[in-house]
Amino acid sequence: MRPIEIDRSRGDFTANPRVLWIAAIAVVVATVSVGAGVGLLALIRLSTNVAYFGEWSFASRTIGELHLGISSIFIPVVGAFIIGLMARYGSEKIRGHGIPEALEAILLGRSRLSPKVAVLKPISSAISIGTGGPFGAEGPIIMTGGALGSIIAQMLPVSDSERKTLLVAGAAAGMTTVFGTPIAAVMLAVELLLFEWAPRSFIPVAVAAIVSAVERSYLHMPSPLFPFSAAVHISMAGSMTWVAAGAIAGLLSGCLTKLVYTTEDLFSRLPLHWMWWPMIGGVFVGVGGLIDPRALSVGYDNIDHLLKGDLTTASALSLLLVKMSIWGIALGSGTSGGVLAPLLIIGGAMGMVLTAILPAASAGFWPLVVMAATMGGTMRIPLTATFFAVELTGANECLLPVMTACVVAYGVAVLMMRRSILTERLARRGHHILCEYYVRSFALARVEDVMTKEVQTVSASLTLRGAAAFLVDPRTVHPTYPVVDDDRRVLGVLDPPAVIRWRRSGHQKTARLEELLKGAKPVTAHPDEHLETVAERMNSANVAHVPVVERNGGRLVGYVGWKDIVSAQASQLEERPRSKFFGLKKLGA
Repeated sequence: MRPIEIDRSRGDFTANPRVLWIAAIAVVVATVSVGAGVGLLALIRLSTNVAYFGEWSFASRTIGELHLGISSIFIPVVGAFIIGLMARYGSEKIRGHGIPEALEAILLGRSRLSPKVAVLKPISSAISIGTGGPFGAEGPIIMTGGALGSIIAQMLPVSDSERKTLLVAGAAAGMTTVFGTPIAAVMLAVELLLFEWAPRSFIPVAVAAIVSAVERSYLHMPSPLFPFSAAVHISMAGSMTWVAAGAIAGLLSGCLTKLVYTTEDLFSRLPLHWMWWPMIGGVFVGVGGLIDPRALSVGYDNIDHLLKGDLTTASALSLLLVKMSIWGIALGSGTSGGVLAPLLIIGGAMGMVLTAILPAASAGFWPLVVMAATMGGTMRIPLTATFFAVELTGANECLLPVMTACVVAYGVAVLMMRRSILTERLARRGHHILCEYYVRSFALARVEDVMTKEVQTVSASLTLRGAAAFLVDPRTVHPTYPVVDDDRRVLGVLDPPAVIRWRRSGHQKTARLEELLKGAKPVTAHPDEHLETVAERMNSANVAHVPVVERNGGRLVGYVGWKDIVSAQASQLEERPRSKFFGLKKLGA
């Protein structure tokens, strides 16, 4: 068997020493993002104290313990009015929960975010959450950290790809700052933001998450944020209950996504400018606060109570319904805030309700499992949700049931809805993204797999006049032909531009092709070369077809063109499974 010659210019990874430079910048981005995260949390506490306690204070207080009066309805309305003004006259990008905007910047905006977003997003989110908005801080800090990473990158001589990496590094550092979950932050980057898994991006993002985790420890920020421990008995019967919990969480995920965008559709039909929509949403938030004040604001204390099993079924059901309703309406109205913390609370409350019917387990076990699965299903990030739940609680013993439920919820949500709560917003702006990543079989294809082996050639003894007559003959079906000598060695390629070029250069019509091509270095390929290598060579030479020659001797063995390469890429798509169930076509098909 003839040994295949290895292309030493190619490798399994594209990283080079420049990744160290980008990782060094990521350290700076992480430090700045930690400051932004701490600042955002402080602004939320300040806004909460001013709005509900009438004090200028950064102390941590809980709205859920207050007895609110009818006048409290106006607090979220006033906050929403301020946000509407900021969005209309500042930047419309502060609307929503932040992650879709970061995705849009990465995919369509060359990873460029303006300083205006970096300033207005945390302020608007702090006002929204502080005045009762049922949101979390993670979406805003991901957007803010990403904006800071993008701004720093824009001041440096980096490529678009490197700017994307630094944007995501800032987002990962911001998430780590708020929750103390560096592994989950890196997984979020991989599953949601980077659109690749490569050392050139993974290393700087991981560095940013690690640095922010270390720096937050110096600030004495708690980790894990919600300490939790449970006794887990692993059995086949027990795993079936984890599957059931995940399936319910998946259904809940689909309902939550539908709720948000149905509400958004209803708002879009109003004869009002979108600036006023958050105020209408604020009315519902205020009314919801009267029914159950625990549903207002971030509500991290709710997660703590759910994990401790402190809530009754009726209390958890109230929290579930109110939080879900005001969150969906407020988010659909276009106000500023995150989705992660609300998903945890809604999922946790559902888990607490299910505790009454699911098998007995440690207090808080089912809320933990369902809250993680709800996050994984709604955002379509099962691995991130798994690591997030474990890092957030320190409950390593719950890894298997949490992962099981997250995977099941993810599967149910994917089959239930074509897009996630994050990508649906982009689709409504006319952008479709494919969230499935895989190694392309095209990258492994070789020239000999697709080349035409029966090649029609032109003799090197043909004259220029004969070549022109051959090309214009109606029986000639191809635009280019390899020119070969008596030993089938390739001297060049005959095509109409070549004939025109020779005539304009003053060559006689009786000149032979072997004379015209003397000294030429034709672009060729070898049978054992990868298609990607040849495609790059063809693009650089601006040719549509290349002869395929033996490595030893240069004899012609085939011909390959762009059509062959495109067909090879298309064949990969055809290998995807069709719409069949257990391999059977639908009835009537």
